[in-house]
Amino acid sequence: MMSRRTLLTTAGAAACFPLVTAAAKAAPLSTLQSITGQAKPITALERRDRVAKAQRLMAEQKIGALLIESGSTLDYFTGINWWRSERTTVAILPAVGEVIVVTPAFEEPSVRETLQIGGEVRPWNEHDSPFALIVQALADRGVTAGRVAAESTVRFFIVDGIRQLSNAVDVVSGDGIVRACRQIKSPAELALLQIANDVTYSAMRFVHGRIRLGMSQAEILALMNDATHALGGEGDGGLVLLNEASAYPHGSHSPQRVQEGGIILMDCGCTVQGYTSDISRSWVFGKPSPKQRKVWETVKSGQQLVLARATLGAPVGAIDDAVRRFYESEGWGPGYKLPGLPHRAGHGIGLDGHESPFLVHGDSTPLEAGMCFSDEPGLYIPGEFGVRLEDCWVMTENGPKTFTPLAKSIDQPFA
Repeated sequence: MMSRRTLLTTAGAAACFPLVTAAAKAAPLSTLQSITGQAKPITALERRDRVAKAQRLMAEQKIGALLIESGSTLDYFTGINWWRSERTTVAILPAVGEVIVVTPAFEEPSVRETLQIGGEVRPWNEHDSPFALIVQALADRGVTAGRVAAESTVRFFIVDGIRQLSNAVDVVSGDGIVRACRQIKSPAELALLQIANDVTYSAMRFVHGRIRLGMSQAEILALMNDATHALGGEGDGGLVLLNEASAYPHGSHSPQRVQEGGIILMDCGCTVQGYTSDISRSWVFGKPSPKQRKVWETVKSGQQLVLARATLGAPVGAIDDAVRRFYESEGWGPGYKLPGLPHRAGHGIGLDGHESPFLVHGDSTPLEAGMCFSDEPGLYIPGEFGVRLEDCWVMTENGPKTFTPLAKSIDQPFA
């Protein structure tokens, strides 16, 4: 049963999205306008505060520096938005002092362009060793021995290159430091997540009224991408699963077209200033069967149970456990077995579409205000169909708050 608190937050979210009229359903793509104009990028001051927090944690744990490779964590702390290749770009975030970024010489201007927090950029030429520059940068910040943390996605060849040049440095995991910073979202981050979810919800609702018999999944996804871009979201992709393919959570390579009585499952997102949305809706083209309706309503109850069990201090894995117990009482599973729920009930979300903590059995992370998650306890019947409903939410001091209204029914997947 949905708690009164959840009912209030869902109703509040619904107010952001007015009723879609018949005229609106017929409106062309050109009527959509960007809704991201008010999105405010993360400031340099906020990034410096993030660095200061990481430095405090390093000092407490007697860690000399944190190594961060190109990716979302580099963006989080420095503003540098860069990709990975065989050429090493690494930021050295010392426990004391300014950041040093080691990067290929011909990439230096581009890296400097998005570096927001000051510090040094040290370029290396094609015949140079970036690892020697990293070791020298550590030494210049007073780290010649002891523990140096590496963010979890730093590749092995970089860690190995450092170890070969500095036996006195002990490279350890930096996961605890990074998670302590990234898991709790600031008001600025929450505002960007809200806008990203608004874009995806609005785009998906636009597409819902324009799906026709015989359309392929590629045609539906192309329309979704066009609507997302028109509304100001960035990025392409997502999943459109039709009919039996909806029973396979990440899809099928078999050609699929909309058919009468078939499930349509859409799982899409976008980014706004780097922050991500992730929304899923499932419905039937035509009249749902009693079985489709029952499965849909069970998944809706699972979604509501996630929110009802979200209490401050509770281990996040216990939320998944509660949903799984409910599903088992309804004849699904047991556990992760099919037909049933083979994946976790949700995942953290922010700069990455999937990030810690996770709503999965065994994750003991205490639920704190500012953590953001997806809520997606789907059900799948191989050979028949699947249903996934997904909305994202933030934990607040007063309970969970959804970014988008939950689906009302299989006949009205958008509030």
